[in-house]
Amino acid sequence: MRFSWGYVLVLPSVLGEKLTIPAVDSAVRSQLSSFSQYADSNGRVGQEAALTAAAEAAAASTVAPSDPDSAALTGHILEQRQAVGSYWYETIAHQGISAFNANRANYKVYRNVKDYGAKGDGKTDDTAAIQRAISDGNRCAPGACLSSSTTNAVVYFPGGTYLLSSSIVSYYATNLIGNPDNMPVLKATNGFNGFGVIDGAQYQPGGVLPYGPTNIFWRQVRNFVIDLTAIPAAVEATGIHWPTAQATSLQNIIFKMSSDSGTKHQGLFIEAGSGGIMNDLVFYGGLNGAVFGNQQFTVRNLTFYNAVTAIYQIWDWGWTYKSISVNNCTVGLDMASRDPSNEAVGSVTFFDSSFTNTKIAFNISRNAITQPSSGGSLAIENVSLKNVALAIQHGPSRLPILAGTTGSTTIASWVSGRVYNPTGPNVVTGAITPPARPASLVAKGRFYERSKPSYATLPSTSFSSIRAGGARGDGVTDDTAALQKVITAAAAAGRVVYFDAGTYKVTRTLLIPAKSRIVGEGYAVIMSSGAFFANINAPQVVVQVGNPGDVGVVEWSDMIVSTQGAQAGAILIRWNLASAAESPSGMWDVHTRIGGTTGSNLSYANCAAAPKSTLVNSACISGYTSLHVAKSASGLYMENVWLWVADHDVDDAALRQITVYAGRGLLIESTAGTIWLVGTSSEHHVRYQYQFSNTQNIFAGQIQTETPYYQPNPGSRQPFPLNAAIDDPNFDFLCPKATAPGTCAEAWGLRVSASRNVLIYGAGFYSFFNNYTTSCSDKGAGALCQQGMVQYDAANTKGFWMYGLNTVGAVGMVYRDTTKMVDYSQNVNVYPSTIMVFNSNS
Repeated sequence: MRFSWGYVLVLPSVLGEKLTIPAVDSAVRSQLSSFSQYADSNGRVGQEAALTAAAEAAAASTVAPSDPDSAALTGHILEQRQAVGSYWYETIAHQGISAFNANRANYKVYRNVKDYGAKGDGKTDDTAAIQRAISDGNRCAPGACLSSSTTNAVVYFPGGTYLLSSSIVSYYATNLIGNPDNMPVLKATNGFNGFGVIDGAQYQPGGVLPYGPTNIFWRQVRNFVIDLTAIPAAVEATGIHWPTAQATSLQNIIFKMSSDSGTKHQGLFIEAGSGGIMNDLVFYGGLNGAVFGNQQFTVRNLTFYNAVTAIYQIWDWGWTYKSISVNNCTVGLDMASRDPSNEAVGSVTFFDSSFTNTKIAFNISRNAITQPSSGGSLAIENVSLKNVALAIQHGPSRLPILAGTTGSTTIASWVSGRVYNPTGPNVVTGAITPPARPASLVAKGRFYERSKPSYATLPSTSFSSIRAGGARGDGVTDDTAALQKVITAAAAAGRVVYFDAGTYKVTRTLLIPAKSRIVGEGYAVIMSSGAFFANINAPQVVVQVGNPGDVGVVEWSDMIVSTQGAQAGAILIRWNLASAAESPSGMWDVHTRIGGTTGSNLSYANCAAAPKSTLVNSACISGYTSLHVAKSASGLYMENVWLWVADHDVDDAALRQITVYAGRGLLIESTAGTIWLVGTSSEHHVRYQYQFSNTQNIFAGQIQTETPYYQPNPGSRQPFPLNAAIDDPNFDFLCPKATAPGTCAEAWGLRVSASRNVLIYGAGFYSFFNNYTTSCSDKGAGALCQQGMVQYDAANTKGFWMYGLNTVGAVGMVYRDTTKMVDYSQNVNVYPSTIMVFNSNS
């Protein structure tokens, strides 16, 4: 959800205020009403009450704590590190710019905290110096603006111990990055004051979040140790406060908390937003390792030691947990509502994980007798237990649902929720047969995963700077030739291409050859422009990875591909390269962005929303397809990739809505397949957000979509003509001539055509608007926003499996060919409708 659905929350134990929810859409009120259950006897709502509730639900005693030693700390880092050395990013020349900043000549994208007076000596209070580094340059400060695309910044921390007496308050579009060779320690003082050592959205007077939590984009925190151990155990303390949305990430962070009896420490607190991904996090101690409340998230590779509760899920629509390791805790995942009549958690998909020496692995609201319609649903697959007293507990009654073991066992697959297959729906609490996993998607018994490379072993001399190679990045100069020269030469020489921060305009296709490694600074932007990309009947590729038939590996991270003005024929990224399954190519934090920013010429001034008009503004047709994985491609791992067609102007003071038309989101036609989608999302494309055609062996974890806000004015048949060559959907079966409802031809969230072994582990497909009004998605609405959300063909699609499907605003959740298989009305959840399993083969 975007700006118009914002809401405010207050954390009373920090701010001394009550929770307030202003006059917002009823769907949002419904979504947030669950927070009222955490009010204490004084009527307070928030951190303290939520933490107390979690503690009361846990068993009485805790496992004896132990402090992490240096080996444990360094053992989590996924890449080989230099012993302690200079990180290449620290020593490389910093020439990045913000191309459309009003004071571009003087604005600094890169800031080293030591240049602003921070010492990192473990003795000096570095709070003010670090905050100066973050705030320098008239940036988008909390409470001062709602969002910005022109004040992006990278704040870098060399190794050291930075003493903090109050919160580091992060600003919009800020990347906080530590040295991965020598991870900086952010150590709170005994008298620390603030909500979060890092506060990603500091509450304003009156309890208002400074940025709409579903509208906080383009930011990261990575490579830190957050140390709360100097704060007394009985004092509430939080490592990171992180209400957030898409194109954001937390990576490679260690949280150190008190494990003393009665501890009130928590590592990570998220209470709102629309994520997102978090990965490679380690938590030691605490009342709660992590407290999570957000529409949806993909969470990967989290490890917990000696917490009372490892994960406390306060609310969600759908979450995906992969590679979670819980050790010596009382409760692993607590997702049980404190009020059985007011379920807060929609669904959770949890797999490829382990619990060791833990009393209760899962605490849930549902059992075989008491089952909310679909709320509190849980799917477990390939989860190992070692010395776990109780595998699953019914939280309200504290009675066992599934026994644990004093030895070792593995839960192959277990579901509590609604299960659908072609023979009809079932409500299941118990074991089911899991999907068959293609061998090419699996490594060491789990779905393959790989974290973003930091190239920490390389010196700065191994990098080729784009700006040093002659590109300007000013958003005006045609940088096509300069970019191609640097990229081609670097691949041949085995060097890494470093895209200094900037906006690099291209007027022809840019080719990334095999053996390329590319890393951006502060989300450097490649922006298409000009007539070459403007013909809707002759689409052209902006960034092409390999030529058809090429074999090899490409690594690409931390960048954006965008368009400028009318670019109706622009295919923003086409991936042709074939890579081996055991050594795939990768994209991490690479996003597409069409419109909504200064310099895009697709802002409110150019493309203001016009719900009363039926005319299509040809100047606002930009983007034929966002990402096309072509037939020749194979072996591609994508993590935290957001394909966004802007619904509002990010740089407009009121964040007013815009109408921009882009044809298709993610199209996968790879014949050999073997594609991993980890924490990806695709929003506001005309015909579909995800389409898998004549492909195979796809893993997708918590994919998320939104239908364009203007549809059905016009519907999905305009303005892009049908292209049968790429299997465009025509919507004919939903739109018979005589009886077609106005909402029949609207973008599919997911379409699967003639494909095999498509495995979805969590999905949130949302249709909030009908011609810019939201009444169609209000909970309990009669006529919904669109007719269908997911479609597959029965004759040629085999092995299509979905865990945790959550839809909003769609009558038909799933269609098999022309037959509606799942109706929303039977599966209404906390706000979306939910089914926990859909199996096309049964």
